[in-house]
Amino acid sequence: MSFDSLGLCPELMSAIATQGYITPTPIQAAAIPAIFEGYDLLAGAQTGTGKTAAFALPIVQMLSQRILKNKIRSPRVLVLVPTRELAAQVSDQMKNYGRRLSLRATMIYGGVNIQAQIERLERGVDIVVATPGRLLDHAERETIDLSRIEFLVLDEADRMLDLGFIDDIKKITEYLPVKRHNLLFSATYSHQIKKLADELLNQPRHIEVARPNIAADAVTQAIYHVERSRKREMLSHLIRKGEWSQVLVFTRTRYGADKLTEELMYDSINASAIHSNKSQSVRTRTLAEFKKGEIRVLVATDVAARGLDIQHLPHVVNFELPQVAEDYVHRIGRTGRAGEEGIALSLVCPAESPRLKAIEELLEYSITVQTVADFPALPVNRGGRLKPKKKNSGHKPKKTTTKSNKAQPKLAKQAKEAPKGKAAQKPSKPRRGKQTSNRGMSQPPTRRGR
Repeated sequence: MSFDSLGLCPELMSAIATQGYITPTPIQAAAIPAIFEGYDLLAGAQTGTGKTAAFALPIVQMLSQRILKNKIRSPRVLVLVPTRELAAQVSDQMKNYGRRLSLRATMIYGGVNIQAQIERLERGVDIVVATPGRLLDHAERETIDLSRIEFLVLDEADRMLDLGFIDDIKKITEYLPVKRHNLLFSATYSHQIKKLADELLNQPRHIEVARPNIAADAVTQAIYHVERSRKREMLSHLIRKGEWSQVLVFTRTRYGADKLTEELMYDSINASAIHSNKSQSVRTRTLAEFKKGEIRVLVATDVAARGLDIQHLPHVVNFELPQVAEDYVHRIGRTGRAGEEGIALSLVCPAESPRLKAIEELLEYSITVQTVADFPALPVNRGGRLKPKKKNSGHKPKKTTTKSNKAQPKLAKQAKEAPKGKAAQKPSKPRRGKQTSNRGMSQPPTRRGR
């Protein structure tokens, strides 16, 4: 099958040729005709198989064919995504396709100045790509009109549910017209996804081009068993030995990402971190530098697992296994995209064995275990020398002092401070009975008469 057989207009065919697409992927071949026929859609496919183009191409063409009733542009397409990175990726593709058909697209997400977004909306747009939280903020401020939405797309719906956006999504639908075209795309299926589909979709056509929750076949997976304390050393060794020029490394926490980045830089490996604590401008610049090859290692948390679209990414490393088994599929899906081959490695310490078991149960097969023959058996210092083993010489006994010993220095000090040549005077004992203070008197008090 070719794109010519899908009924796309010449402008979109030109855009497809510019991007180097030759034949549609399975999800594109199945979804594009169904959307043209007007069906609501529940579609699932492996990550990196072209889901964005599967809904973007037919929507842009159908939108361009519908004549506006007035000259005022208001959003007619709403695409909800879980992360800012994915919003930028989808928005870029929508702009690329829509520009050839005089359609305007914009993206809305948190972490940036809302006023700039309001000004773009006031100038008029046809397509809005947004994260649920910031879009709901606009809707409550009445800075966006969602009453004319014709297409609602939920991209990476399972990830949005994982991030707790279900309530925001339901609130957003209250601002939308009842009659609309609904499309739900997801990399994995779950009971929650099916429940959401039942609430939002109207007699949807169900498309599933691959088994759910299965990693892409183009990705070669491997496991390296290593102690937690030596993971950084193993990672640096693999990067140097393999002469990797571009590698995406995943950690579970933002602190872990920053710490690993500092350690790699100390190992003279150019690295940078990207996570939710970074400002959007920093994240955008870091990602652009990584794509250009200016950064050798990009260390990321799972916030970036769904939103990174990097062409020709050869290596992905799980420095730490994810808490949720499904996130493993999304992580390694950053490589082996668009038919290219990729390598996904995981550094697993003994404490992560339960997570590894859950991942293999999800995949329904065991991941190949590999070893590095020239990896030192003993830890290596930064300078390249082996760290010596600590000798068990025992602890040195602590010095103990008795009460009598503690008192001796004090007595010696008092004796030293005694005046020389004169006998030390013993302090007089205080008299018994009531004493009268002489404070403030120049003469001793006189005895009163009777």
